[in-house]
Amino acid sequence: MTLLTVDFDRFRVSPGEHVLDMGCGAGRHAFELYRRGANVVAFDRDERELAEVAKMFAAMELEGEPPEGASARTVTGDALSLPFPDDTFDKIVAAEVLEHIPDDMAAMAELLRVLKPGGRLAVTVPSWLPERICWALSEDYHTAPGGHVRIYTRAELEAKLKSIGFEVGDHHHAHGLHAPYWWIKCAVGVNNDGNPLAKAYHQVLVWDIMKRPLATRLAERVLNPVIGKSVVVYFTKPTAPVTEEQEKAHAAA
Repeated sequence: MTLLTVDFDRFRVSPGEHVLDMGCGAGRHAFELYRRGANVVAFDRDERELAEVAKMFAAMELEGEPPEGASARTVTGDALSLPFPDDTFDKIVAAEVLEHIPDDMAAMAELLRVLKPGGRLAVTVPSWLPERICWALSEDYHTAPGGHVRIYTRAELEAKLKSIGFEVGDHHHAHGLHAPYWWIKCAVGVNNDGNPLAKAYHQVLVWDIMKRPLATRLAERVLNPVIGKSVVVYFTKPTAPVTEEQEKAHAAA
């Protein structure tokens, strides 16, 4: 069982669609996209992590997990200069990545460029309140190399992507049970993996991910709107030509 932040009931992917997982990390969303029959590109700047993703793609193919016709590959590069032609992808996932990028507007403009007109984008970032608490509890949490450089409000995230040219769709929160774990980690030391309380809570989270019991599903449904660790917003690239104002926003980015 994989921990997914994007809701694939809201963000439906059809077999044969070309889908980019931008900033794929360990590949959790890329693997799900592959299982759903997409032609997946897992993109990241971390070559070592991508090597592990490629191994998993190969293992999935060997086990016959993806439907016939699906494909998956890894690509290394920079989010500010995606190595793909305009209008390449039917859908894009950008999960827990924009908060790491200093020039987030330039990355957003690249996402718009490589998405087909009418295509959909799923963006997830840490939610404002849980993230503010983590920053307050631990400096190491957000100052480590490659760490988070900003805390988004949902309004800011939506406003930035709208100014680039995206249409804003619906949203939801995810991982309400995970926010307390990160507060504990920040309080005892983000690298203190031996802390008994942190270890015990982590075991609960692993059990929940694997078993998906009804009690924790109901608890998370209640907690998500309040302390969900991530906020997920869905966007669409308009099919109409970009306006002059949007072109100016692109130039400014």
